[in-house]
Amino acid sequence: MEIKINSAKAHNFKAHRDLSVNFGRITQITGDNGSGKSTTLELPTWTLYGTDTIGGKLDPTPTNYEYDHVLSETLLDIDGKQVMLGRGIEKGKATYYVNEVPSKYGDFDEIVKSLFDKDLFLSLYNPSYFFTLHKDDQRDLLLRYVSPISNKEVFAEMSRTSPEQKAKDIVLNPQAAKLSELVKKHTLPELERFHKKNKNDKDTAYKRAQGRTEALVDQLSKLPPAPEDIEAVKAEDAALLEQIKALEAQTDLAGETNRKRTVLESTIQSLQRQIAQAKDNYMKVYNEPIDDTCPTCKRPLDTESVDAVTADKERRKEELRNAHQKLINERKELEAQLAKIEPVDVSEQAAQIRALEAKRDVTATALSAHTSRQGMQADIDKARADEAETLASRNDSIFVLDAIKAFEAKEAELQAAKVQSLFTTLSISLFKEQKNGERKPDFVIEMDGKAYPLLSLSESVRAGLELREVLSEQSGVIAPVAVDNSESVFKIKHPSGQLILVKAVEDAPLTIESGEAA
Repeated sequence: MEIKINSAKAHNFKAHRDLSVNFGRITQITGDNGSGKSTTLELPTWTLYGTDTIGGKLDPTPTNYEYDHVLSETLLDIDGKQVMLGRGIEKGKATYYVNEVPSKYGDFDEIVKSLFDKDLFLSLYNPSYFFTLHKDDQRDLLLRYVSPISNKEVFAEMSRTSPEQKAKDIVLNPQAAKLSELVKKHTLPELERFHKKNKNDKDTAYKRAQGRTEALVDQLSKLPPAPEDIEAVKAEDAALLEQIKALEAQTDLAGETNRKRTVLESTIQSLQRQIAQAKDNYMKVYNEPIDDTCPTCKRPLDTESVDAVTADKERRKEELRNAHQKLINERKELEAQLAKIEPVDVSEQAAQIRALEAKRDVTATALSAHTSRQGMQADIDKARADEAETLASRNDSIFVLDAIKAFEAKEAELQAAKVQSLFTTLSISLFKEQKNGERKPDFVIEMDGKAYPLLSLSESVRAGLELREVLSEQSGVIAPVAVDNSESVFKIKHPSGQLILVKAVEDAPLTIESGEAA
């Protein structure tokens, strides 16, 4: 893009009641101090932005004569397309014009913004403007128009083993190889945020994992010692169990026999009680007297009645005697069965079982301890695996963070070298080394080892011209440049675009001469 200022007009603009200026490829403005030389340079900037040439607030209203209104107009040529912009003050209110047609501020401002970037234009127009910006804004403005170093180039330079090594022969080192894969899915800032958090999380998790492992190892040490030959213990325990089962089978059989005897003995005892009861019942009837008188009227019974009472008594005696005999017969039968069942003594087997179980308590305890140790060891193995996994994740994040630091350092180095290569007399510093070894973004311009604020007027003009030429070339924008106090600079190389030279001449009126019309 090429920006030209074809002309500028002023009406009641500071000292200028009416001024019309045509700008050529080279325009020279001369005159004594106070003649309005610098004010002429402010016409385009006030028209566009309402500021002076260094972006400061500007009030152009005259102070030494009466005026009706203030107006500044600038005719711009942008890549061959012309636009007339105007700004004024009428009755204390700002007015705006586009191609001499009154316009609202919003519309006017949108047009100005669409033409070119304010900071870039002012830096190209007035080389001193760039140095009025904050150093962070200076850095951003310069780097905005310098193509960034590609990740691929940084990875290669991170891995370079010698200055003479050709790019095609460079094999990425582990850090570069790791990052080259990761940046396919995530940006470096995303990776840095993730791995910083992961490292901090895993630092805490690793300490917890170590503590759990140590606690489990301590618990394992408190368990009974494991037998030297666990298979022998298992075999011994199995043999003891078989012996106990065999003895229990014997006692179970003996128990069945003894349980039968017990049931028979209990049944016989019950029958014996029933027999005694039956005998008592019989004797009661046997001892009953036979009354020969009526129990109610007390009259003597006749022979037939007495015989009937006697017969009833005999009948009842017979029934009781039969019942008693039946019980005796049942008892005899059960006693005969009991006599056939010999009792079995299992005290010896019981003693053997107790002895075997005592031995098995030892083997079972050993086997239980072995099982516990196995479970505990499995827990320890898992805890150690978790610990190793946590440590590996933590170390991986540390590796990635170190790789990012190495990348940023190399990128900064390459970017600084690239930026520095654009200049011939100026030294540009983009970073400041911190005490911890890290680099912090910075921006310092020096000429011959002197910072810009320490430069003489002539040196500052030359520094500004060199810097604006780099900005122009890198941004692809060609714009007019105004050099105030040009008398302090002996030789000025013609920059890209229009050149406006302002020179103080004692006792001379304001004179504007343009050559090689734009």
